[in-house]
Amino acid sequence: MRILIVEDEISIANFIREGLKEEGFAVDVATNGKKGLELALDNLDGYDVILLDWMLPGLSGIEICRHIRKVNQQIPIIILSAKDTVDDAVFGLDTGANDYIRKPFSFEELLARIRVLMRKNEVEPIIFSAGDIEMNVEKHSVTKKGIPIEFTQKEFSLLEFFLRNKGKVCRRTNIIEKVWDIHFDYNNSVIDVYINGLRKKIDEPNKPSFITTVRGIGYKIEED
Repeated sequence: MRILIVEDEISIANFIREGLKEEGFAVDVATNGKKGLELALDNLDGYDVILLDWMLPGLSGIEICRHIRKVNQQIPIIILSAKDTVDDAVFGLDTGANDYIRKPFSFEELLARIRVLMRKNEVEPIIFSAGDIEMNVEKHSVTKKGIPIEFTQKEFSLLEFFLRNKGKVCRRTNIIEKVWDIHFDYNNSVIDVYINGLRKKIDEPNKPSFITTVRGIGYKIEED
């Protein structure tokens, strides 16, 4: 899941970003209104939630929210603001935001609000399967033939990416961007290490691998 943070206070932006990354989210950050709007409009289908600070250089969070709502009514938007009156909150919500959080706030509160909005906006199933493998995203669990399999956070995210794209070739560049949240030239041999780890946990001896290598391109999980 990917989240956009538009926040000009670097310490707050970093605090939120690191917390969300630890929870398994991919995170983009913009520190001014113009860049925030640009990222939002260029990637509306890619973001699951957008966090907007109210007071920003260039364009305010309120202005960004209005621009987004002209082209997309579904994406969840949370306004973050030091403005703490009821009238301020009502004004922020009336511009199209789904939620309004007053600063200072705890990360736990923010995370809970994000999860609520994502559940309300969820259009995809929370359970994915292929062959004998079944993944429950909400419960963060994976079973094979009904038997639980333990995965690290990154292994789980990688397998989830494959299952969400079942039947499609997952290119290495897409994997490293979506699962590792890296957007530059990178020694992606780390992918091979994690693929081997997944195979050891889910493949059966003397049978073709659950994850097929598409030479020179990437990997795929076949349709059932």
